[in-house]
Amino acid sequence: MATDAPALTRSDLEALWLPFTANRQFKAAPRLLTRASGMYYWTPEGRQILDAVAGLWCVNAGHGRREITQAVASQLETLDFAPTFQMAHPAAFQLANELVKIAPSGLDHAFFTNSGSEAVDTALKIAVAFHRVRGEGTRTRLIGRERAYHGVGFGGISVGGMTSNRKTWSAVLLPGVDHLPHTHDLARNAFSRGAPQHGAQSADELERLVALHDASNIAAVIVEPIAGSTGVLIPPRGYLERLREICDRHGILLIFDEVITGFGRTGSAFAAQEFGVTPDMITLAKGLTNGCVPMGGVLVSKAVYEAFMQGPDGIELFHGYTYSAHPAACAGGLATLALYQREGLLTRAASLAKYWEEAAHALRGLPHEVFKRCFDRGVLVRQTGEVIALSPPLIVEKTHIDQIFGTLSEVLRAQ
Repeated sequence: MATDAPALTRSDLEALWLPFTANRQFKAAPRLLTRASGMYYWTPEGRQILDAVAGLWCVNAGHGRREITQAVASQLETLDFAPTFQMAHPAAFQLANELVKIAPSGLDHAFFTNSGSEAVDTALKIAVAFHRVRGEGTRTRLIGRERAYHGVGFGGISVGGMTSNRKTWSAVLLPGVDHLPHTHDLARNAFSRGAPQHGAQSADELERLVALHDASNIAAVIVEPIAGSTGVLIPPRGYLERLREICDRHGILLIFDEVITGFGRTGSAFAAQEFGVTPDMITLAKGLTNGCVPMGGVLVSKAVYEAFMQGPDGIELFHGYTYSAHPAACAGGLATLALYQREGLLTRAASLAKYWEEAAHALRGLPHEVFKRCFDRGVLVRQTGEVIALSPPLIVEKTHIDQIFGTLSEVLRAQ
């Protein structure tokens, strides 16, 4: 059944410049979504689309969760905005405490932002400032990784390693940034199951960078525990542990970008817990509010936080945003975390992992597909380069998994 959304003409589409989109192609044949509920979107014509990517890695509890929307509406009616500098509101503290409860042990402070991009830039600034307040102000160099995506702020692009995101701004990116090699080893790890057996030694490249620059000049290393936008790349066995060991040996902070992997994507609340490696900071966003209100944040270790609290009274970190811990976002976050806990969604992926794995491996040997053909067949997937990325809401059932991979199989065979 068609929705009652107003029809858009070609001229109606012109004013909007869409992000990460081929705008001319899109406006020639727009793909519009006007309603969502549970596992599905609907187009203006009433066509049902199975959401196999949780919106954009973020709608982990499924669409249209009344508990969340009601909490946000109620908050807006009670307190629509509160100043964020030298002032606060109770929900901000409540959300920080709820986050700490599910975070890896030792990450017991939260700094709120409005997106994953802002979370990354915040973490990088905290890292540089941390060393400065400890009297090691020469530690300013940042180390990212090839094929990494850390948002679209200048800091995130600088430590990111996706050429298409860097080339336009290459002349104005942050100085003093290096990159570790990526861990994708298709020749040895193709069609392997679980964490790859090969590739942990690529973490040792960090030792080479330390020898080149000296540890006294390096502030932090930032990696995605599981690469996302470049293709879903699982870390080799022992890789994250090696990074942690090397960072500890040289006094370098380790940051995990869990904007995508956070909030149940790996079968634990955070990938850090799933892999048993605790960083000094975790950046997060997306699933924090189930995508209903923009929000991000940085989980920070006690040691990092306390380093800022040793000097004279006053502003310890000259950084923040007008909408940090916005009341509506905090309400959405609190309702989302309560929903995750009540329905066991932070660990539900683990119970479906084997079924998902078998369905994915059943595609072996088929040619590649394109995003549009799946959309035309009623399944929304994400295509990034040569990779098909799938991240459905965590309420997904086996019947949905069958439809996702059945549709993929049809599309692949039709090439």
